Amino acid sequence: MPISGTPSRAQLVDHLVRTRIAGDVATPRENNLSHYRQLANGVRNYWLGLELGDRWTDEQDVLAVMAERVGVNDDPEYRYGQDTIDPELTVDALDRMAARLRKAAEDRQRVLFATGHPGGLLDVHRATAAALRAAGCEIVVIPDGLQTDEGYVMQFADVAVLEHGATLWHTHSGEPMRAVLTGLEREGRPLPHLVVADHGWAGYAGRHGVDSVGYADCNDPALFLAESEGTVQVVVPLDDHVVSPRHYDPMTAYLLAAAGLV
Repeated sequence: MPISGTPSRAQLVDHLVRTRIAGDVATPRENNLSHYRQLANGVRNYWLGLELGDRWTDEQDVLAVMAERVGVNDDPEYRYGQDTIDPELTVDALDRMAARLRKAAEDRQRVLFATGHPGGLLDVHRATAAALRAAGCEIVVIPDGLQTDEGYVMQFADVAVLEHGATLWHTHSGEPMRAVLTGLEREGRPLPHLVVADHGWAGYAGRHGVDSVGYADCNDPALFLAESEGTVQVVVPLDDHVVSPRHYDPMTAYLLAAAGLV
């Protein structure tokens, strides 16, 4: 049964496991390891807008960070089968994100929201943006006419997204965030104090020196590496596209309550 209202920590952990946002997630072990290897081999699509240099060329080092921050199996010999996200780590990260959102609200900061995973996380970002606006924050409106090689950079319900062929587009690229930040600078407008995002949107913002928090799946290691280095402030581990986007509602309610935004 869906959770009504704001869940307790224990209720949220149970919900995350039941809906497979965390716990035994849908992403298989072999997919995780393949992505860790591609990142270590320097394939830029897996760097999520970051500049990792030669600091993460050993996939075992990547696995160690993912075991610590996400809760995937830490055995390098475990190559196939079920992999996991530790729901306790998910909620710990939500608490850290809530603290940064609380600071944004207290200081009436400028906040930019963006997602490369609109099919799963668009409404999580929309609800968070609405709560921060109600608390007095400025939600950044992106410049008009932005585009990348993949498509047009648009904004719906206060959330920047990539649009291609009249469809909201899934992207790992940092180029849409580059377009937004460059566009703001070109217009002489201030950059955001905080970016709340995922995928390359979050990675490029952190690389550009903007405070960045966001969400990432267990097969997207780059943001967790950036968190470990301090380039991105908070990364919440979760499956970023479960069966229904409504499954994220209790998580969003918990986050906003912890941030003092409800």
